[in-house]
Amino acid sequence: MLVAAQWLRVPPEPWLQLEVVKDGGQLDAADDRIVEIAGPGDIVVTEDILLAGRVLEEGAQVMSPRGRVFTEDSIGEAIATRELMAGLRESGEITGGPAPFGKRDRSEFLQKLDAAVVKVRRGVG
Repeated sequence: MLVAAQWLRVPPEPWLQLEVVKDGGQLDAADDRIVEIAGPGDIVVTEDILLAGRVLEEGAQVMSPRGRVFTEDSIGEAIATRELMAGLRESGEITGGPAPFGKRDRSEFLQKLDAAVVKVRRGVG
């Protein structure tokens, strides 16, 4: 399932569903919905580190689109790094964003996603 704050074009697959969350004036309505429905046996893909932390608390596996796996052990460091980088961007020390998404990122993501699916099928984590 894909959860978003606005309509997205998704492939016409029977196993894929889009849920558009009306925000009702709430900025994180889509995030809240993801947290509400996520749990053990689910794999959440997000670049949002704060959302990753919330979803981990619900027992889901979490990874970024680049294949970075977030765990209970690593999420604290990821949040701290996020805050540090935000501060550096605000001060003008860093002006660029992440490198463009490339073949290596796609490969890393697919490997980590495959491992997560195997874990879910085995009932681990």
